[in-house]
Amino acid sequence: MQLVEKYFPELTELQKEQFSQLENLYKDWNAKINVISRKDIDNLYLHHILHSLAIARILKFKPGTNIMDVGTGGGFPGIPLAIMFPDCNFHLVDRIGKKIKVAMEIADAIGLKNVTFRQCSVEEEKQKFDFIVSRAVMPLPDLVKLIRKNVSKEQKNALPNGLICLKGGDLQAEMMPFKKTGVLYELSDFFEEEFYETKKGVYVQL
Repeated sequence: MQLVEKYFPELTELQKEQFSQLENLYKDWNAKINVISRKDIDNLYLHHILHSLAIARILKFKPGTNIMDVGTGGGFPGIPLAIMFPDCNFHLVDRIGKKIKVAMEIADAIGLKNVTFRQCSVEEEKQKFDFIVSRAVMPLPDLVKLIRKNVSKEQKNALPNGLICLKGGDLQAEMMPFKKTGVLYELSDFFEEEFYETKKGVYVQL
């Protein structure tokens, strides 16, 4: 929790409370339904919550922004972002019902009012959003192909509508088709912990 406060000192008391509740909730649910690898649950804040919040470093969503989290798993990056941006609307989708159940239960337990959930593939979701977010669900060109239909034309943020996703490793080949519309961010520019040295954020205008 100190990690979140270190980089986001402007949190309200409610946001601090919500972020601090996540540890016990995820540990409890993870013991029943494995949404985070067992050995990684102790790194919840470093590897999952702060990682999700890298998107908040790339763009501060304006109030009223609608965001879809594709392949949310147990709620990443959607739940940390929904806490961070209480005036925005988040729609979390995943094919796997038990993962969506965990995300729903956790959102409910911390009193998040700005999230909706759907068990489906992204192909099935027809709604429009200002931004799509995700964490390493599939290669970039494949993801862009599937979500292009979901991006609204109406602009309200500092960056044009599109995709913001979190990935690791060498992304040169994946970024090739998006040379003119894509931006690669080094997460080590945002967070000093060693874990972030190889982590990237990708923005693609759509």
